[in-house]
Amino acid sequence: MIQESGEMYLETILLLSRKKPDVHAIDISDEMNFSKPSISRALGRLKAEGCITINDENHIYLTEKGRAIAENIYEKHEVLSKLLMSLGVDEETATADACKIEHVISDKTFAAIKAKFNL
Repeated sequence: MIQESGEMYLETILLLSRKKPDVHAIDISDEMNFSKPSISRALGRLKAEGCITINDENHIYLTEKGRAIAENIYEKHEVLSKLLMSLGVDEETATADACKIEHVISDKTFAAIKAKFNL
C-alpha cells in the first residue's frame, strides 16, 4: 500500500502531466518545494512499487497502477474541497483540510459522502 507521501507525489505527477507532456524530477521539486534528493528517493520507491516509469530522457510517467491511485486521490481532494466549501468553509481552509482528509478517508466512506451529497 502506498503511503500518504507517495500519494502526494503521484497526485503531483498527475497534475503536472495534465499541464505538460513530459514531467521531470525538477518539475516535481519545484511544485512540491522539496529537495532534489527527497524527490529522487521518493521516485525510486514509486518506481520499485510499479507506480511510475522513468525513460532514458528522465521523463516520468504514471503506470496504470500509479494513475489509478493518483486519480483516486485527486477525486477525493476535489469532492471534499467542494463539500467543505458548500458547508461555508473558506476555500483556503477547505483545500488544506481536504488535502489531509483525502489520504485517510476510506473508499467506502467517500462513496457514501458522494452519494449523500450528489457530488
